[in-house]
Amino acid sequence: MRKRLHLSPFGAIAILSALLLATAGFTPAAKAQSDSQDKVCKQYEFAMGLRYQQKSAEIDALQHQAFNLARMKLDSKIAAHDGDEKLAIVTDVDETLIDNSPLLVRDMRNCHTFTTWDTWGHWEREGVPTLNPGAKAFLDHVDRKGVAIFYVSNRFGANKPDTIRTLQDLGLPQVSKDSVMLWSEGNPKTKRRAKVRENHKIVLLLGDTLADFSGMFEGSLQEQCTAVQENAAKFGTDWIVFPNATYGDWTEAELEGWDAPMKIAE
Repeated sequence: MRKRLHLSPFGAIAILSALLLATAGFTPAAKAQSDSQDKVCKQYEFAMGLRYQQKSAEIDALQHQAFNLARMKLDSKIAAHDGDEKLAIVTDVDETLIDNSPLLVRDMRNCHTFTTWDTWGHWEREGVPTLNPGAKAFLDHVDRKGVAIFYVSNRFGANKPDTIRTLQDLGLPQVSKDSVMLWSEGNPKTKRRAKVRENHKIVLLLGDTLADFSGMFEGSLQEQCTAVQENAAKFGTDWIVFPNATYGDWTEAELEGWDAPMKIAE
């Protein structure tokens, strides 16, 4: 229970005087700063997701977990393979293998919506992303097993030399002009995966968005949710999903809340 504060008339006058003095010192500059804090840009809605993606221990744990699962599934698929087909995995790049959160934080702090993708080209050419935990160890394991690796990303095709250099600088295996397959007009990931299947059997797909796995997930958010239910058995077996709390089709979805009246504990 909170204690009540009892003031004498003289005490009340003293407090009122202090408040008047404080108000007198509230300069236009201070008021402008206060107003700006009250009008935080809409992009700051991304702050909690970015903090989770960049700073939480849980994100590291989930990424390790995904790569550990991918390794187990790959080994079992290799053991079960008895044909002559060449095996391959297809992996997304951004927020699957590498962390781009410094770009996203910079854009948010400048009240710029990074999901317009107009600042990514600069980052692709000059940014210095870091690897997600477990990424290199997993891909090195894939390489040692003699399985082909294809990096299918929606990074800009015009920046392909820069993306290749970035992946090579990070020490990832099998990075080449042919293995890095980027976005260009009229070249969705479905077509690029089909290109891989011309000469390889894809045994594992890795990504942070559902479109990294199948074209069936390119519809509305509700259609995506339905497709997830219909293909539940593929997650964790053929498809390995990585957590990304920073961008995706879900960012504009309406939230659902409990409609009961607020009750604050006393």
